[in-house]
Amino acid sequence: MNPMSTPNPLQNIRQDIQSMHAYAIQDSTGMVKLDAMESPFALPPELQKALGERLGAVAINRYPGARIEDLKQALSRYVDLPEACALMLGNGSDELISLLAMGCDMPGASILAPLPGFVMYAMSAQLQGLAFHGVPLTADFELDEVAMCVAMRDHKPAITYLAYPNNPTANLWDAAVIRRLIAEAASFGGLVVMDEAYQPFSSHSWLDEIRANPAANANVLLMRTLSKFGLAGVRLGYMLGPQALVHEIDKLRPPYNVSVLNAECALFALEHADVFARQAATIRAERERLIAALAVMPGVKPFPSQANMVLVRVPDAQQVFEGLKARGVLVKNVSKMHPLLAHCLRLTVGTSDENTQMIAALQSSL
Repeated sequence: MNPMSTPNPLQNIRQDIQSMHAYAIQDSTGMVKLDAMESPFALPPELQKALGERLGAVAINRYPGARIEDLKQALSRYVDLPEACALMLGNGSDELISLLAMGCDMPGASILAPLPGFVMYAMSAQLQGLAFHGVPLTADFELDEVAMCVAMRDHKPAITYLAYPNNPTANLWDAAVIRRLIAEAASFGGLVVMDEAYQPFSSHSWLDEIRANPAANANVLLMRTLSKFGLAGVRLGYMLGPQALVHEIDKLRPPYNVSVLNAECALFALEHADVFARQAATIRAERERLIAALAVMPGVKPFPSQANMVLVRVPDAQQVFEGLKARGVLVKNVSKMHPLLAHCLRLTVGTSDENTQMIAALQSSL
């Protein structure tokens, strides 16, 4: 057979996927890694030893079983799950975002979110063949309530994502505006997903709103992850909300989506939640020190943060990014992600020493 006439197996892969860029992960070998909002703290040695013994005893020859239910119960206690709510687990929040898009994939359905925001909201819509509508934030990264309402009335999205606080801008949006957007979505039966990935570093959680006014939040799902809790490598997200809603999304979950090792790690971490709470408190204090140091640098503008990252505007993002990298500090250049992020870098808050290194490298790079 003429090799030129052999059909290309790539023809079976959707053209829009072939045109996409994969999610990029920067090589961080030998660098101070401050690009991905990870916790900079390893487990203390005595907890490493205890966890190793626990994981060594796990029955990895069996599919995940009742231990997953133990984890769900532990998380329910940890968040003090409201009575009329249910909780489900995901392989990171990313899987939950994919399942939500799958569950809402009906003719004409769409997903809406403010921009700039987390890239997976738009990517999950595209991969599932749903329309995605992005609504720009204001110049100071607040929700544009009028534009959001117009877009919601025009498109009646199945899902509206609100990250609380937002990535990469790190701010908490006005709660009164969010309440009105939730009511707007409820008027046409739309879901609102509050993404609280950065909750350990935030001064407020929407879960308090759900508890205080369950009727007004009957169309709201709340999503969290243990990645920012300190377990980014464990890949465990969870979502809670009204039982009837969670019950339907849970049907889409692959039967064994959370491994026994991941579940055991998460259970262990919840048993030592005080250790992780102290780490989060340290990061919050370091965040304020970092913002104060950035604020006095000429030509540098740090934005307020309620997360474990700081968005900062510099005179030349690419030049400063390369300067930091040359000095062994890896951050995220978000300046090309959206016009509102022009000249911006996103800095993860690290340990005291890492932040001191980053501050010095930044001063040298300006």
